Amino acid sequence: MKIGRYTFKLTDLIILLFIVAIAAWRVMIGTDMENSAMANFTPIGAMALFGGVYFTRMKSFAFPLLALWLSDILLNRLVFYGEWVFFYDGFLWVYGAFALMVLVGKWMQANKSVAKFVSSSVAIVFIHWIVTDICVWLSSPLYPLTLEGFILCLIAAIPFELNLLAGTLIYGSVMFGAFEWSKKYVPELQTVGN
Repeated sequence: MKIGRYTFKLTDLIILLFIVAIAAWRVMIGTDMENSAMANFTPIGAMALFGGVYFTRMKSFAFPLLALWLSDILLNRLVFYGEWVFFYDGFLWVYGAFALMVLVGKWMQANKSVAKFVSSSVAIVFIHWIVTDICVWLSSPLYPLTLEGFILCLIAAIPFELNLLAGTLIYGSVMFGAFEWSKKYVPELQTVGN
C-alpha cells in the first residue's frame, strides 16, 4: 500500500495494528486506573519493545512514538486535564525515555528469547525510572535539588515503576506471544524480526 511517497508492506500494517490496538487499550484502561494502586500499569513499555523488535529503521521509532502521542492526547482529554493538551510539562523527558526504550527493543531484535524479553523489560523500566524522575526532581518543589533529593524522588517512584514493569511483562507477553503465534498463519510475517 502506498500513502504519499511512502510504501507500506502488509507486515508493517500488521505490526502497526498490534501497536494501535494496545495504545487504544491503554486509553480504555487509563480512565479507570489513574488514581488507583495500579497507576502506571500501562502497556507503553511493551509498545516500545515491540516496535523496536519488529519495525525496521525509523519506523521502529516513528510509529510507537506516534501511538504514544495520540494515546496521550486522548488521555489528557479524558483523564488528566479534561481538555485537548498536545504537549504537557515534561513530555520531552517521557518521549526521550520512550525512544531509549525502543533502542532496547532494537538490541533485543537479534536474539528474541524469554530471558532477553525479561532483561529488556527490566532495562526499559530502569531507563524510564531514571530519565523521567530527573524531570520530576528538577521541576517539583517536593524534592531539593541535591543528590539526597534525587534519591528521595527515585524512592517515591518505586511503586509506579514496579507497576510499569508488571505492565511491560504482561502486555509484552501478550503482544510478542500473539505476534509470534500469528507468524505460523501469515506467511508474510515469518521473516519479520528475524
